Amino acid sequence: MTGAPASAAGGSGATPVPHGGKLGAAAVDQAGLWNIANILTMVRLLLVPGFVMLLLHDGGYDPVWRSFAWAAFAVAMITDLFDGHLARAYNLVTDFGKIADPIADKAIMGAALICLSSLGDLPWWITGVILFRELGITLMRFWVIRHAVIPASRGGKLKTLAQGTAVGMYVLVLTGPLATLRFWVMIAAVVLTVVTGLDYVRQAVVLRRRGLAAERAAAMEAVTAAAGAGSGPRVAPGEGVGRPVAGARGTAEAER
Repeated sequence: MTGAPASAAGGSGATPVPHGGKLGAAAVDQAGLWNIANILTMVRLLLVPGFVMLLLHDGGYDPVWRSFAWAAFAVAMITDLFDGHLARAYNLVTDFGKIADPIADKAIMGAALICLSSLGDLPWWITGVILFRELGITLMRFWVIRHAVIPASRGGKLKTLAQGTAVGMYVLVLTGPLATLRFWVMIAAVVLTVVTGLDYVRQAVVLRRRGLAAERAAAMEAVTAAAGAGSGPRVAPGEGVGRPVAGARGTAEAER
């Protein structure tokens, strides 16, 4: 796959790409809704109800059906790794992807946590902490998006990996040492969830303050520039008063 959609390669309506430059917004729009990144996102969205049905089938305690549910969850996590990367690497970013991708991420994780807690496999406080953090950070991103975008940190990526691993281990029916191990993996995921959440809050506050300060500075510069443009050249007191203009004096002398 190349950076340009097939329609951009030639034919009517193709958008030329500057030599050595990147695709512009028009070329990105030509990728359309049906590109590989959006398809992976839609697959992940469709996996959510299927995953829930597999996990809760036959009361939610059948090891075979829970293995099927784990497979669906694993596929969802894998598509999460690739859709965003493909969208950025091949200029396939669309408005649909920007909205649907985070929704799909939160939907599959939230569905897994709620189902596991309802089955009694996972304490509700863990589900509450993770969901509160994820929802709060999502709302906070919208709060500061006018000023800046909070980048995904290494801690955030590690948190996602820990959550996916821990939830996947809880979806499977594990006993003995593995059951104990999954509890500690989940505790590590919760700790990373809280720590990275607090770090995102700090970043959001700093970015918002900087953005507001920059807006105030820009407004002051605009007011100063407008005032300077409207005042015009200043004349010193008494300057030009009672003094004949050189051209007028010459004309008067010629008439004498």
